[in-house]
Amino acid sequence: MTEGERLQKVLARLGMASRREIDRWIGEGRIRVNRQVATPGTRVGPGDRVEIDGRPVAIDRVIAPRTRVLLYHKPAGEVTTRNDPEGRPTVFDHLPRLVHGRWISVGRLDINTSGLLLLTTDGDLANRLMHPSSGIEREYAVRVLGPVDEDTLRRLQEGVELDDGPARFESITDAGGQGVNHWYHVVLKEGRNREVRRLWEAVGHRVSRLIRVRYGDLKLPPRLKPGRWQELEPAEVAALRRSVGLPAEPQRPAARPGRSRPGRQRTARRTRRR
Repeated sequence: MTEGERLQKVLARLGMASRREIDRWIGEGRIRVNRQVATPGTRVGPGDRVEIDGRPVAIDRVIAPRTRVLLYHKPAGEVTTRNDPEGRPTVFDHLPRLVHGRWISVGRLDINTSGLLLLTTDGDLANRLMHPSSGIEREYAVRVLGPVDEDTLRRLQEGVELDDGPARFESITDAGGQGVNHWYHVVLKEGRNREVRRLWEAVGHRVSRLIRVRYGDLKLPPRLKPGRWQELEPAEVAALRRSVGLPAEPQRPAARPGRSRPGRQRTARRTRRR
């Protein structure tokens, strides 16, 4: 097809997966458009029939999708994967149920890290928020054991060699503490695996607690308890999209904060129209 939008973009906006993962599905021949095996350049529009693994996908619903974004307060002990082979609780156990598409986590937090985790239904938005070129700051509250001298703090900001390359904190702020425990707020502009912990370990300090408190301009709401989520309002979603170069879109009111019991899902609560 010569008209319409690229298949990867449409399915990513629906929240089926990231564009990279959809490219892989196309390469594996898992996607058909109008009964033909899709190629990387396939474009789709209203009325086209799309199937993934033989199951139809209602793309007409995503030509003008409503992007949803959640702020989730991840507690320690949960994993940021959809299915865990060890049967541990996952962050997806606590999210509102979706009729179409799925929640996509913006990066990951390891099982021992708590704090702010963003989730969205828009694969394009998730990819932009995670991509290093966006230069989005991630701020963490870190509790370390033992005193930290000025030379060590300077090394952490100038750069430390890790097994996957050099890394550094954009800034380090002393947040106080008592006894052997001391708190710092650190800022990164990338999201490598366990990067905060590995940086501190590289200079001889063990992290005893780690909380992500900010992602870009979005902060962990002070009254949002662990295991609960809060949905962004339409204006907040529009601002977030614009911040990574995506156009705003008309949206309905967002849901109020919600919670679910482990192993169950609940639909999002609706807000009253004002």
